[in-house]
Amino acid sequence: MTETDNSQMYYGWKIVIAIMSLLTFTSGLSFYNHSIYLNSLAENPAFTVQSASFAVSLFFLTGGVAGLWVAKWVQEYDVRICISCGAILSGLSLASLSQVNTEWQLYFVYSLFGVGFSASSLIPATTLVTRWFQKRRAMALSIASTGLSLGGVLLTPFCVILVERLSFETAAPIMGAMYLLVLPIAWIWLRSSPEDLGLAIDGEKKEEIASLESEAGSHREHSTVDGMTFAEARQGRFFWGVSLAYIFLMLAQVGGISHQYGLARELLTDSQTAMAVAILPVASIFGRLLGGWVVDQFSIRLFSIFMMCLQALSLSLLAMGVSIWTLCIGLALFGMTVGNLLMLQPLIIADAFGLREYPRIFSIANLMSSWGTATGPALLGLVYGLNTNLYSLPYFVAAAAGVVGLLLFLAGGKMK
Repeated sequence: MTETDNSQMYYGWKIVIAIMSLLTFTSGLSFYNHSIYLNSLAENPAFTVQSASFAVSLFFLTGGVAGLWVAKWVQEYDVRICISCGAILSGLSLASLSQVNTEWQLYFVYSLFGVGFSASSLIPATTLVTRWFQKRRAMALSIASTGLSLGGVLLTPFCVILVERLSFETAAPIMGAMYLLVLPIAWIWLRSSPEDLGLAIDGEKKEEIASLESEAGSHREHSTVDGMTFAEARQGRFFWGVSLAYIFLMLAQVGGISHQYGLARELLTDSQTAMAVAILPVASIFGRLLGGWVVDQFSIRLFSIFMMCLQALSLSLLAMGVSIWTLCIGLALFGMTVGNLLMLQPLIIADAFGLREYPRIFSIANLMSSWGTATGPALLGLVYGLNTNLYSLPYFVAAAAGVVGLLLFLAGGKMK
């Protein structure tokens, strides 16, 4: 770890732990819990699996669109304000899900939920990590984004039990209140940039940098303004290759995650299902931490290609539905890819295009990938209905989408 002196740890690592804690709540109560909400809502006579799946799709679509505004806010103002507003909106929306009785109410609440999630999760979180780290960015991002998986490990099984024992109507307000725990995390530990504490990226003292530059006659710009503008980034083939690839990669990933609860229930009892839904996020934690080390040592592009291949393979294994063992192995392998592909997108963008307009470039790429995250749950839900309410064909569709994503990524060429 880079240190500000011989005895004091660089504050950026505290930022990493705070973001990991924040993402535990935001992802656990949204990203991984959608399969619980989807099945709970589908039990209401007013909704079906298809209509509930479409609501999940709206969550990701509105979140992607809102991300453009979130990026501008994060670029110009204190990131804690953005996170706080998003957490409050998400908490209220989640609590309101227990009261919806018509489709338009469901879609409206889920749209607000998506906006709140966008403002309180990945865009501000990854922006903070890229601002605070350059030398060990991959490891810092892998540790911070472990919170995405911890949410599924710690909160999703708890929420399954909560819904089963108290009913969804009672559990939803409790889960909404849990989302508000993001607020103290943000205001106690987060800071928008190293400059807020008189530091430069990686913990160097501003005075030391100025002294070194003066002695060397250098006029080096601060690292936080290095890199491309969005106008420059979009002119290259690589930006479009990555962005288009992630539409299909996220379609496969989020579609698979959103329906894993229903898939598991085809083979398992309710109690076994509660345990099975923890396999994916546990595997995601180990996969992401291992991936953070691998990316620091080897080619990020080759590792990304390997993860995309593994995603398609694991989804195909889940589609076969042969036995409990193939289900568990498939979920574990799928979890390895979930953890890494989510981490790799912001890491690839930061490495390829720098930090000058990172929030804007990432928000545009995130908006495009949200088309996939929005389509995934609804598409798999539609295929599920057409396939006589069985999940084999939907997961083969997800695997095929992953293959398309891999081909588009390869078409983008090598990172500059």
